[in-house]
Amino acid sequence: MPTQLKQFNIHEDWTVVILGFLIIGISLFIFLPEVPVFNWSNTSDLLKNIFAFTNLKILFIQFLYLIAIGTFGIFLIGKSIKYFLFTFPIVYLLTLIALILAGNSAIKSINLEAVIFSLIIGLGIGNFFKLPDWFRSALSTEVFVKIGLVLLGTNVIFSDILKAGSLGLIQALIVVLSVWYFAFWLCKKLKVDDELTMMISSAVSICGVSAAIATSGAIKGDSKKLSYVISIVLVTAIPMMIFMPIIAKYFNFPEEVTGAWLGGSIDTSGAVVASGTLVGETALKISTIVKFSQNVLLGIAAFAISVYWTYTHNKSEEALESKTTLSVIWERFPKFVIGFIAASIVFSFFIAPETRDSVKESFKNLQGLWFALAFTSIGLETNFKDLLQNNSKKPLIAFLIAQLFNIIITLIIAFLLFSK
Repeated sequence: MPTQLKQFNIHEDWTVVILGFLIIGISLFIFLPEVPVFNWSNTSDLLKNIFAFTNLKILFIQFLYLIAIGTFGIFLIGKSIKYFLFTFPIVYLLTLIALILAGNSAIKSINLEAVIFSLIIGLGIGNFFKLPDWFRSALSTEVFVKIGLVLLGTNVIFSDILKAGSLGLIQALIVVLSVWYFAFWLCKKLKVDDELTMMISSAVSICGVSAAIATSGAIKGDSKKLSYVISIVLVTAIPMMIFMPIIAKYFNFPEEVTGAWLGGSIDTSGAVVASGTLVGETALKISTIVKFSQNVLLGIAAFAISVYWTYTHNKSEEALESKTTLSVIWERFPKFVIGFIAASIVFSFFIAPETRDSVKESFKNLQGLWFALAFTSIGLETNFKDLLQNNSKKPLIAFLIAQLFNIIITLIIAFLLFSK
């Protein structure tokens, strides 16, 4: 790479903040990307909806939009633009396949999210084909994840937090704190490594996939460990989504209690909605409020985890020699968290509600896209054998026990707060 590009580089975390707000600015004032259609039930739908000329045109414009943003980011960081321009179209195409699979009505009915298909496709190709080292090194996993996290802040609106209701917020706070500390203590007892401990504790206590991603970003975690935790989250959410409503109906739990129980213990928003729907309208409303209340704690949790991790886990010689002052913490602090919080503040207080509503779907689509691109990349750069060999059964055992504790403690709190 030419010397001048090496000299011109910005820290990755600041780059994703710039890119996140560039996307926000473009979407609000210049060009709002249309949301493509991925819903289909049969071959006829596939041809009529997804492969229709109008939808293909939206997908192509979306591709140009994403590759332009990504290329600018790679330039700012100082990495090879040539390699990025070669790898990104492949990652985008594989991600589209994942999104199409996730859009099938049968797949949607069991709430399998697009990121799991992205991961599976990436792992399949990455393990059955020998990819060149330059290809793996050109994958921009961290950039994609962190852009998605900055955009996630656009959905965390302070007025909605207040509307969520005091009971929902009280339950969320109690559940998140108690389950997080129990999971953390359990992982330490089982001698699970520190990175997995933080990811598992956040995933099981806050909001599953998003919490695991945010925590991994905050601690600069290993992407292989992140894919392992997310796989556990997504797989365990399915039986919980099916059997918890059945248990609630069998024991005649009140709908309010059931909704609070489902929203507080099931780790993915899609599975919460699906399980709430199986019970009734009241359960669906309460479960959504409680889950949202937990989701809004994500920014606070990411900030707290970032401070804790930078304060206790930087083992470099320079860090060990220096005193841990506020300036040192700031230097090590992951700046994308600031982007997440800033996006939330901007959309809460400086954007008109009607404007916010008009761009909501587009931002949600873009956020989901960056996450899906990230998990395709994680799969491509991960050796599945290493993933299994390097992770003993202890993290899985810790997650399952913590999830059982989550289910029990959430049910107790739901009865205390929501039973009439």
